[in-house]
Amino acid sequence: MSGVVSMLTSFCPVICTSRMDETRSFYARLFGFTVAHATPWYAALVRGEQRQHELALLDHTHPALPEALRTPVRAVRLTVAVADGDAAWERLAAHGAVEAAEQGEGRHVVIVDPNGVRVDVVAA
Repeated sequence: MSGVVSMLTSFCPVICTSRMDETRSFYARLFGFTVAHATPWYAALVRGEQRQHELALLDHTHPALPEALRTPVRAVRLTVAVADGDAAWERLAAHGAVEAAEQGEGRHVVIVDPNGVRVDVVAA
């Protein structure tokens, strides 16, 4: 493996949000994330006992952010690969998938979280 950081052990996107509770509930309900750590301004979400998949939520007004960045997320897209294709898309549609599409060779479903983050769910 090459690269400046070759011993990468985890990768955790952070969503700056003004809707902490709604966002935490969205990722728990649709993707099975659980809360590993939470404060009123931060939540670390994980999937699986080995924490293979991580996502963090940060209150956009928190002083940990430089003042110029203290805004809710404006534009981001997450892509999630799933093994069970059609079954996953049916479950997501039943829980509020807002847009379904076919792109190129693979079908995918796009859903939007409480912050406007587009989550593109594709078959692995």
